[in-house]
Amino acid sequence: MEPERKVMNRLGVDEVGGASHGRSHKADEQLGTNSTILRAIVAADDMWKVKPPIAFPMETRYRTILESLVPPDPMSRLHLRRLSADEEFPDLSRNSTWMARILTPAMYRRQFHRCTQSGVIFDDVIRPGLEEPGDGSAPESVGCVAGDAQCYVLFCDFFDRVIEAHHQHEITGQAPEGDFNYDNLKGTCDLDSSYAVRCEASVVRGVEDFCFPTHCSRGERRQLLALARGALLRLEEEEQLPGRLHPLEELDQAQQWELNLEPPSASRLRIGAARDWPDARAVWVSEDGSLVVWVNVDDHLRLVSTRDDGNIVEAFKCVCVNLQKLEGFYRELRHPFAWKQQLGWVSSSPADVGTGLRIRVDLRLRHLPGHKRLQDVLSRLRVRMHATTESPALYCVSNAATFGRSEVGLTQLVVDGVKLLVAMERRLEGGRDIDELVPAQK
Repeated sequence: MEPERKVMNRLGVDEVGGASHGRSHKADEQLGTNSTILRAIVAADDMWKVKPPIAFPMETRYRTILESLVPPDPMSRLHLRRLSADEEFPDLSRNSTWMARILTPAMYRRQFHRCTQSGVIFDDVIRPGLEEPGDGSAPESVGCVAGDAQCYVLFCDFFDRVIEAHHQHEITGQAPEGDFNYDNLKGTCDLDSSYAVRCEASVVRGVEDFCFPTHCSRGERRQLLALARGALLRLEEEEQLPGRLHPLEELDQAQQWELNLEPPSASRLRIGAARDWPDARAVWVSEDGSLVVWVNVDDHLRLVSTRDDGNIVEAFKCVCVNLQKLEGFYRELRHPFAWKQQLGWVSSSPADVGTGLRIRVDLRLRHLPGHKRLQDVLSRLRVRMHATTESPALYCVSNAATFGRSEVGLTQLVVDGVKLLVAMERRLEGGRDIDELVPAQK
């Protein structure tokens, strides 16, 4: 009643229960009008009052305790509950990856207590090999992954050995110089179209100062997408290469099929490369279909140029020209691509260090895949070959390594290898032997 009494005094009327008996009918009407005004003013006063926040009993009870447990920086008090390095050493007895062949208890002890500035520990590095140990045959994967570019420096004792074993090339003080001059390629115009039905050139890049996909946060991934959007927009406007950026969540089934986009595998989910899928993942496609750029899918950036013929030069040219332009745009944005002096360009997988370049040619072969000397020939040529899912007679041939040679050198290696495999296939078709065509070790 106190607010109402103050308002009534301000209006010059008595309290409701204290009015004199001798007032007139007009006075009663005035009192009723004043009472209506009174209620409106009181309601307005209550509306503008600052109400106390809603308090939940349990929150109020434990607020002091909870606030005392939260440090200013939660990561500053991160202590993993691990035993000694010898007790934490993984079981590698049935593991066929390069990681398992190289890692020893002594090496594990040296890496055990190291951690990069972004929080990557050595167990994060070797997790892919523990999740996918292989089938016991020759090692097909490196079995490890870098959480950020600093891993290649901090864990160099381990990574250098894996890279040398996988790429079969010794690490020196300086990585081979890059060579994107596609005019230096030789013998690429005479690939037989009856055998070479498709070719593809692709290259991956990591961006400096950002964690790689297995370790980056949502915010980092979204910032990387924003950088890519800006760089690709400049590619469209300044280089006259129109295209469109498609967030993966907006692609329909027909578009996914056209781009060969598959759901993330169980392995990628386990190692963290597909966390929050498909948040901040996108693909940029040029209008003429000559170039596709994947953002935050397997690496920060992956440029792909695919052709329905054997013209490797044009595919290589498209990738290299646009890669160099994007490299300049990123450098102007003060986020250059990750590069190390001894290794060259680095990304999440040690299998892609050096150039990050993959050259693939689909060959139609019927006799050579069953030949007893095929694996020896592929090893000497430094290429790999595997069957595709499209046709039992269609095989994909690609470079086995990305480190130790320049971009032109790797492309020339695949071109020479494809030409020799086609020559062997022709001999087998005519019933002749291929022993005299087996090359020396490349």
